[in-house]
Amino acid sequence: MKGVYTAMITPFNQDGSVSYNGLRANVEHQLEAGINGLLFLGTTAETPTLTAEEQAKILKTGIQSVCGLVPVMVGTGTNSTATTIENTKRAADAGANIALVVAPYYNKPQQEGIYQHFAEVADKGGLPIVVYNIPGRSGVNIEPATLERIAEHPRVVGVKEASGNVAQMADILSRVNGNEKIGEGFTLFSGDDSLTLSVMALGGRGVISVISNLYPGAMVHLVDECLEGDFAKARDCHNYLFPLMQAAFCETNPAPIKYLMNLAGMAAGPCKLPIAEVSKANQKRLTQVFAKYNLRSPGCK
Repeated sequence: MKGVYTAMITPFNQDGSVSYNGLRANVEHQLEAGINGLLFLGTTAETPTLTAEEQAKILKTGIQSVCGLVPVMVGTGTNSTATTIENTKRAADAGANIALVVAPYYNKPQQEGIYQHFAEVADKGGLPIVVYNIPGRSGVNIEPATLERIAEHPRVVGVKEASGNVAQMADILSRVNGNEKIGEGFTLFSGDDSLTLSVMALGGRGVISVISNLYPGAMVHLVDECLEGDFAKARDCHNYLFPLMQAAFCETNPAPIKYLMNLAGMAAGPCKLPIAEVSKANQKRLTQVFAKYNLRSPGCK
């Protein structure tokens, strides 16, 4: 498992309903660009604001649109172990390939509780799982020693590391690569577009990306150069994309990326409350950054 997995947005109509036709169009855009995999119902999808019925239909529509061409990852994590297991089972029944399981949020479990949570989900959920560490949202950090224990489970195939702590990621990779109980296929994904180059230079094997909603071909190009070991070309691509990476997180995700997609004429629409529209000042900034990119280009140019 490697490459670029796009953390898909959920396109909404102006009345707040999900645009399933828009979702199909966005999936097609990804496949045409050579994306390696797609993530549905993650943070970028505004999943907490979706009803259970909407989540089920998004998953069904997404899987049908992918047609088996790339792996489908689905966000199934909650702060309840039992609910996370049920969500993961439903994703498996729907035809998903991988579950993305976020660290339990709000209740702030101890490291032992985090370990036991992931072990239970891996044992009973019915899918390979990628651990999702995002302490800025969950309120708890999965420490490298805990992640190493979790990764020893044969159904744990990777981690999306969104702590922003490159030293922590280096620690994880050192532990994983030196542990005979962890399979060679275990993948550390960057959870931040702007850290993709740094993480892959350390030995990460991809990114779960937000800006690839807009510009998948360029992110695939960046990651491919890293995987091929051509870090000079990868650095050039990173430098080209960096202003866009920064702008896409000028406010809470996914408000900026949806604004950019709307500028590009793609299916995005508004966010749902409590995520507000981008401020006027940042609308101006995003519009200026957007004008510098040729989205028709298959690579970083």
